[in-house]
Amino acid sequence: MSDLRGILTAMATPFEADGAVDGAAARRLAAHLIEHGSHGVVVAGSTGEAATLDDEEHIALLAAIVDEIGDGATVVCGTGTNDTRHSIELTKAAADAGADAALIVTPYYNKPNPAGIVAHFEAIAGAVPDLPLIAYNIPSRVVVNVPPELLVRLGQIDNVVGVKQANNGELGPIEGLDVLAGNDDIFLATLEQGLAGGILVASHLVGPQMREMWDAAQAGEVERAREIDAGLRGFYQALGVTTNPMPVKAALALAGLIPTDAVRLPLVTLDDAQRATVRAALEAVGVAVEG
Repeated sequence: MSDLRGILTAMATPFEADGAVDGAAARRLAAHLIEHGSHGVVVAGSTGEAATLDDEEHIALLAAIVDEIGDGATVVCGTGTNDTRHSIELTKAAADAGADAALIVTPYYNKPNPAGIVAHFEAIAGAVPDLPLIAYNIPSRVVVNVPPELLVRLGQIDNVVGVKQANNGELGPIEGLDVLAGNDDIFLATLEQGLAGGILVASHLVGPQMREMWDAAQAGEVERAREIDAGLRGFYQALGVTTNPMPVKAALALAGLIPTDAVRLPLVTLDDAQRATVRAALEAVGVAVEG
């Protein structure tokens, strides 16, 4: 199923206590997300700790999620790296494994110039011409910003169809691209502007509320969407108490949705004060906490 609108949850990757990918827990989490408001998921993105998954884990995780929910939900796979050749290999593998689209982050560390960014996307798009691609602009992690005028150029590439915009200050329509919020706190703004939706993190825990925001906006009830958003602002903030995905994995474990909050180094689990912040935020939005 392929529809790049609405709520796509940037799915966390559950790990066992020893750090191995917990495929069974990932399947359960994906099913839970679809049952609780998400139109689809993004597998192996930033929240999914793609940076510390090897290629075999990456594609095996995708295949499991496609098998679990792919008939009734959109499954996007993060396949962007700072190496164009590697990105092409991963994107081809994701297409073969059944992904509905691929999320391609701006190459990090290398600091490509605008011509290099365009060439990177052209090369990947040309290698998988039948797979929709979503550009991912997140300058806070990759150093390089892709400004709106450059996004327009990317939108002229045949199968580059959308952008996950994580530069809040540049959120707005982009000719040729569906625009998805890249941060929870601008999801409402995308709804107010009639944009495509969001690739979100808070929807792991407050999916029904965020889906109600989406549905209200589609029905023209923007004030209702604003009311719901206002009640979730504290929760969004708590999930930013330290680097994503550490807080959301703690929240998922506290809520009993994944067995452990294990992350892979160089990420670490929350300290006591951070965990208390997340616990209090869960309780404030009515999510039952175990233990």
